[in-house]
Amino acid sequence: MSQALVRIAAGWLLGLMLAVAGGIVAINIVNNSIASPQQPVREYLDALQKGEGEKALGLLHASVPQSNAAMLDGTALQTAAARISGVRYGDAEDRGGNQVMVPIDYTIDGSQLRTEFLLERSGTEWLFFHKWAIVPAALPVLNVTVVNANEATLNGVPVNMPNGRNSFAVFYPGEYEASLSGEYFAAAPTKATLSGRDVPVAPLNLLTEATDGLKDAVGGKVKEFLDTCADTADKEQKLQPDCPFYHTTNNRVVDGTIDWSITEYPAVSIEPFGGRWVVAPLNGKARIKAQQVDLFTGAVTELNAVHDFSFTTRLDVDADTVKVTPLLSY
Repeated sequence: MSQALVRIAAGWLLGLMLAVAGGIVAINIVNNSIASPQQPVREYLDALQKGEGEKALGLLHASVPQSNAAMLDGTALQTAAARISGVRYGDAEDRGGNQVMVPIDYTIDGSQLRTEFLLERSGTEWLFFHKWAIVPAALPVLNVTVVNANEATLNGVPVNMPNGRNSFAVFYPGEYEASLSGEYFAAAPTKATLSGRDVPVAPLNLLTEATDGLKDAVGGKVKEFLDTCADTADKEQKLQPDCPFYHTTNNRVVDGTIDWSITEYPAVSIEPFGGRWVVAPLNGKARIKAQQVDLFTGAVTELNAVHDFSFTTRLDVDADTVKVTPLLSY
């Protein structure tokens, strides 16, 4: 074989070796990037942040437990993932049996968190490129309760709360915030951060309170009742009217001089009790003015007395209607 042919053959061999080496390098690059175990996790987090629940569920290969699905798509899901920032993907750690664990570190509201995803090799593409899939598992469930209400807001979405409680299937990682904001009843927001499928998360308990709007409405009803009661007592000239207040005396009160007025209206306090909302006993003061005649001496004097009074009520709130029923005992 001539030297020229040897040089040509050597050149071809060198080229073939370089091509094979280049192919191996390319395969390794692909297997460490778009075909790496981290890639399904990247796609999953991207789906969460876009609110694409169906895609996220497919990538997670998760089953949905029996629960409310309101948090698994759209605005609620986007809101859950919106505060995830500074995501760092760790190296895959071998777990044996063609499985690896991929950790991610990130922050939510300034808290440093970590979530671990278990993946398994599910085959290859084009004979060389690895395929990875997140190992299937059930989604976690977030329990929410609310005092004396059948609705709430969770991640900005109105949700039903039958008998004041509900359970919601949720994706992870994410942050979930429950609140109640109404004209008459409200609860301060409360949050739960979920970093993993098996990480325990405390229930979100909404402690509902009567709003100032309800207290003002009840206070207005109480004031109206007391003012009407005092006016009626004046018209009927009664010392002991059908009211929470009364006056007793051994003297004779001159008819036509009785004048009742409320000098201190009750402060309204509304609290939950036995599945209802109750108004605490209402305490106030009423003044009676009149002329009175001493039955022994016949002397006429001015009556001016202030009496403490107390009574209870039944409160009924239906949609936009507030009803206050005084409960008087004699």
